[in-house]
Amino acid sequence: SANYENKVYFLPKSLDEKVARLHLKNIGAKLTTLSKEQADYIGVKVEGPYKPEYYRY
Repeated sequence: SANYENKVYFLPKSLDEKVARLHLKNIGAKLTTLSKEQADYIGVKVEGPYKPEYYRY
């Protein structure tokens, strides 16, 4: 596309997780929200993002 240079772009994890939720909803998966206890246990916010900054795909 004329709008983007041919290179690697880093997207925010929140956008990646939003796309994942939309995909899972489309295939009929039901997701629940983390409880405060679960979020504290894995060291994330209840609302996400759920992967640490150093995580790479």
